[in-house]
Amino acid sequence: MTIETTTPQPPPSPDQDLHAVRELHEARRLLLGEIEKRIVGQKDVVESLLVALFARGHCLFVGVPGLAKTLLISTVADVLDLSFNRIQFTPDLMPSDITGTDVLEEDHTTGRRAFRFVRGPIFANLLLADEINRTPPKTQAALLQAMQEYRVSAGGETYPLDLPFLVFATQNPIEQEGTYPLPEAQLDRFMFYVTVTYPSASEELEIVRSTTVATRAALRRVLSPHKIRDLQDLVLRVPAADHVIKYAVELVRRTRPNEPGAPDFVKENVSWGAGPRASQYLVLGAKSRAILDGRMAASEEDIRALAKNVLVHRVITNFRAESEGITSAQIVERLLEKVRV
Repeated sequence: MTIETTTPQPPPSPDQDLHAVRELHEARRLLLGEIEKRIVGQKDVVESLLVALFARGHCLFVGVPGLAKTLLISTVADVLDLSFNRIQFTPDLMPSDITGTDVLEEDHTTGRRAFRFVRGPIFANLLLADEINRTPPKTQAALLQAMQEYRVSAGGETYPLDLPFLVFATQNPIEQEGTYPLPEAQLDRFMFYVTVTYPSASEELEIVRSTTVATRAALRRVLSPHKIRDLQDLVLRVPAADHVIKYAVELVRRTRPNEPGAPDFVKENVSWGAGPRASQYLVLGAKSRAILDGRMAASEEDIRALAKNVLVHRVITNFRAESEGITSAQIVERLLEKVRV
């Protein structure tokens, strides 16, 4: 028996990393240019999506229908040359409709029967979970293992997912009848909770003008899946100073009402604060945001810029806050004013 050995590759040099940062910064410019061919406005949403993508983070996009959430995600998949699948979540959707199922097949030459696993739509680089809160918790939970471990278990076997793998889910905040709110464990799997707002008057004018004609802009592919994986590895090598990490941790710990030093408005209005995963996502997001901006180190301002998207779905308000109309977003904003750089 021959044992195949591989020679470990040396880590990239600082000069190579610096070149990669410049390359990603240029790729960001090209990406935004291609996305703007189909998406008008929503610059903050697009920036959040790109930060999460290179930080290996999943996103939950919340907004009323018709704000191009689905179009944005499919456009990003086209520009990045990623395999893309869309699942329309409905109350009758089963877990096997997402992960796949074993089917019994017969070999016509031998007559032998055997099970074969038919892969579900989750086997894609980019999965769009449309209206994820419209399916029961049993089906929602089918995504948990894939989002955390990048693999799927079915029929006693475990199947790895092709990387990069990202779940971008959408949710309608208005119509709650017949929906199943995501449990906290599932919400915590999402790096960002991104609120998609209405366009401005000038943006809406341009949307109507560009979408009511026969022509459709052709997109140019900017990055390959292999290159995206390399850039995701680069994010992990971006340095974050101790004071940046401490600021992220302090910000997260102040969201917990039983934590010493938590502000009074947190103690009065919050049932549960954010866990350690929020601190990790803040630092990873800060690194991703830094190199997308052409910088080789994360800063406290990067942490502050991403804090709302990371914390708003992890801060659980109590009955008092709900009765007074105080939201998690308002608490996070007050916390950013309280915890200064």
